[in-house]
Amino acid sequence: MSTGTKLTPERAVVLINILKNRFTANTKRHADLNWVDIETRLSANPQKLWSLNEMEETGGEPDVVLFDTTSDEYHFMDCSPESPKGRRSLCYDREALDARKENKPQHNVVDLASEMGIELLSEEQYQYLQTLGRFDEKTSSWIKTPEKIRKLGGALFADFRYDTVFVYHNGAQSYYAARAFRGLLKL
Repeated sequence: MSTGTKLTPERAVVLINILKNRFTANTKRHADLNWVDIETRLSANPQKLWSLNEMEETGGEPDVVLFDTTSDEYHFMDCSPESPKGRRSLCYDREALDARKENKPQHNVVDLASEMGIELLSEEQYQYLQTLGRFDEKTSSWIKTPEKIRKLGGALFADFRYDTVFVYHNGAQSYYAARAFRGLLKL
C-alpha cells in the first residue's frame, strides 16, 4: 500500500480514482470546483496524497469541500456519515493519555492527526461541514479545543442531533467507542 509516507504508484492510482468518484458523486459539496485542477495538484504532492490515504484507510471518506482563494488551497475534510471507525476510542492528547493510570486507550487524537499529516477540525470548520450534509447523527467527533479549556482538563467534541449541531465538553482523558475525530487536509 505505502512505504513510509509515500504511496506506491499503484495505490496512488487507486486512491485518486476513489477521490474522483467521491467528488463526482457529491457535487453539492464543491459545485464550482474542477476535478482536473485538483488531480493535477494531488499528483504534484505525494505527501498530501499519502495523508489522504491515511484518512481513507481509517474510514474518513475524504472529499474536497472548498477552495480557499486567499491561501490558494483546496480543503479536504472527512465526509464519512459517522465519525471515522479507524480513529475511535482515543483520548484527546498526549497529556491526557499519560495522565490515565488504568484502561489507557491505544493513542490520542492530537498525535494521530499529526502523524497522519492532517489537522483536527475547529468548531467553525465542523459547523461548515454540517452545512454540506448530515454527519455524526449517531457518533461524535473530537474538535480542536481552545487552550484555556484544555489547561483546565477539558476538551471539546461535537455531533448532530435534532437538526442541530451541538458542541460539548468532556474530560480530555475520556474516550468512547462512538467518538473519533474528523480531519482537515489543505492542498
